[in-house]
Amino acid sequence: MEYSKMFVQNMAVLVMLAYIANLIYKYALRHVSDRIKYIGSILLLIAGGWGAMLFGFELREDVLFDMRIIAVLIAIFVYKRPSIVLLIGFSIGLARFSFGWSDAALAGFINMTILGAVGAALNVWLRRVEWNFYRQALVTLILMNVLNTLDIAVLGVIPMREYLLHMVPYTLPVSILLCAFFAFILRDFQKDQQRIEELNEVNRLLQQQTLELEKNKLVLEDRAKQLQLASQYKSEFLANMSHELRTPLNSIINLSQFISDSADDTSSDQMKRYGQLISHSGEDLLKIINDILDLAKVEAGKLEIMNEDISVMEIPSWVGPYFELTASRKQLTFNTVVEEGIPDTICSDPQRIQQILRNLLSNAFKFTESGTVELHIHQAQEPQLKGNWIVFAVRDTGIGISPDKQFTIFEAFQQADPTIGRKYGGTGLGLSISRDLAHLLGGFIRVESTEGKGSTFALFLPQT
Repeated sequence: MEYSKMFVQNMAVLVMLAYIANLIYKYALRHVSDRIKYIGSILLLIAGGWGAMLFGFELREDVLFDMRIIAVLIAIFVYKRPSIVLLIGFSIGLARFSFGWSDAALAGFINMTILGAVGAALNVWLRRVEWNFYRQALVTLILMNVLNTLDIAVLGVIPMREYLLHMVPYTLPVSILLCAFFAFILRDFQKDQQRIEELNEVNRLLQQQTLELEKNKLVLEDRAKQLQLASQYKSEFLANMSHELRTPLNSIINLSQFISDSADDTSSDQMKRYGQLISHSGEDLLKIINDILDLAKVEAGKLEIMNEDISVMEIPSWVGPYFELTASRKQLTFNTVVEEGIPDTICSDPQRIQQILRNLLSNAFKFTESGTVELHIHQAQEPQLKGNWIVFAVRDTGIGISPDKQFTIFEAFQQADPTIGRKYGGTGLGLSISRDLAHLLGGFIRVESTEGKGSTFALFLPQT
């Protein structure tokens, strides 16, 4: 019975050491890396086995009785690598020599090494069988304690008969019960750790979801602003469009009605003038409708490009006469400059080039009250682009565009300033269509402008 009390007292010391180890694991090793935690847990188990011997009981000189086997049992269930179980058993066996060199110490070393090797084999086997924890614990506890008893009987310095008859009947069942008690403490600790890890994982997922929700919120807010701006731009576009459509339609209707009501009293010169006004209003109306249809075709990807060889020298004649009257009426200087050295022909769509240049020149004349409008055709080499380019630059001395508006003016339904549409007229589609057409032709449009000093819109087209 005295041996049972010794084991219970040694077990109490081990529980205290386990509690201290738990505190160290929770707080001292809390913020270190997983690798350091792993190594630290191995060292704590070895230290626990050494502590069991330190607080063990000396039956005789150099003969220690203690519960150092528990450290190996814990290793069997905690670690997935069998080599760690063997290492712990071997290290605790070496620690036995710290209490002196003797036959008993050598027997203790051999015993713990054997227990470590068998524990490693059990570690592999238990991971292959589909048993619950309680069944695994029962088999492991009985097998390891029986093996420990046989090792002490065969290798120990206590006479075998005395040990088997007078000590084992008490020490073996008590050791199994105490090991079982410690195993359940370990199981409870593992469950607590598992719950903590699960809570940490849940918290991590919640934090991640919170961040994603914040990001999605910002995206939704940005999209809501974009939708609001788009709605605002479309409302302004519809207001401008209704005005632009109404003006030529009213002219056509009023002039037609006037001619119909007073045909007999109207001279031929007046009739000719009214007819010209009706024709001009019809052309304006057709241009607006064509812009809308072209924009729809570009967005639908159904606008066809018809490439053919074009004489570069003839291009100014396509648009020059059309704007000479406008320049004369507004008292502006209109120049066309074609530099030497440009190729004779390029392969592109003449209709779309004419449409782009007309849009750019129309804007230049619209927003220029005094000064000059110029069409400058020259050759350029772009460092960031391959090949040679033909540049059709439309320069004016008009109102200019602020830097923060030089990108938005190319978006459909947008103008640099909503008041511009009311002051100068227009639908705000010309630049958007011109940009898309330039892309279809393999080129692009570049803008340089200073507010109050004029603008330059340059159409870049590849030579080949």
